[in-house]
Formats: sequence, structure tokens, C-alpha cells
Amino acid sequence: MKKLILVRHAKSSWEYDVIDHERPLKTRGVNDAGLVVGELKKVGIFPDIVLSSDALRAKSTADIFVSALNIPGEIFHLNHDLYDFSGENLLKIIKSVDAVYETLMVFGHNHAITYFVNHFGDKFIDNVPTCGVVIIEFDTNDWETLNKGKTIKTIFPREFR
Repeated sequence: MKKLILVRHAKSSWEYDVIDHERPLKTRGVNDAGLVVGELKKVGIFPDIVLSSDALRAKSTADIFVSALNIPGEIFHLNHDLYDFSGENLLKIIKSVDAVYETLMVFGHNHAITYFVNHFGDKFIDNVPTCGVVIIEFDTNDWETLNKGKTIKTIFPREFR
């Protein structure tokens, strides 16, 4: 049995003259991340490995979660290929994770996140919001053989504001 915790990066700011990859979080994004990670703690599902896009907004969101969940630095990895909007790289990366890891947490971007949860989860979600978390459980022993799973939990910031 494998569990996947997908997290869309928190709300980012457009007020700075920077390339898309370097957009920082808005204050609201930082606050939402704090709310959502607090709810995730209550669920009691903790990752064995954490992967994040190296885009500033995804990395900053991941940093908030990693700190709040006391995740050891050695299981946190940045991956430029997760700076993906179609979902193609996201799927390849998830399927390439070593089978020894039971619970994987991934920080990424839309539309890749929404595409993935709607193709591999069993609950349709029109749009995973910024800082939204979707947890999907898969009846497999290997990430490489990923098939349709069961969406076991969603945590969206608007539920806690």
C-alpha cells in the first residue's frame, strides 16, 4: 500500500518583477500553509520522502511544511522537473520513486496537480486550490505500477479561514 500526499504550492505574489520560477509567496500563502499543515498534522500521515519543485513558491511552501512536520532534511529533495504544469513529469517522477518509500509527499504546480488527482484519485476535484492537499492511497507495493487509487483526504485552506 502506497500513500501520496500532493500539495499545490501556496498563493504566490505577482507584485515583483521576477521570472515565473522566482515568484515568492504572498503573505496569504504563508498563512494558508500554516493552516493547512496544522490540519495535516491532525491526520497523522507523515512522509518517508519529500520531493518539491525548485520554483521559489513551491520550495517556500515545502519549507513551511517540512519545518512544521519536523521532517528530516535528508529526506527532502528539490527536483527541477517538478516545475511541471502538464502532469507528464509529475507522473514520471512519482513512478520513479523507490519502492522502499511507503508515503511520498510532492509539492508542485497546477494544472499538473489537478490533472493527476483526477486521473489517479477516485474523487473529481474541479481545481486543487493553492496550498491544497490531496492524499491518495494506492493498492500497490511499487510506485512504478501506479494505477487508480482512492482519494482518502483533501485539505483546502478555505475550509479553515
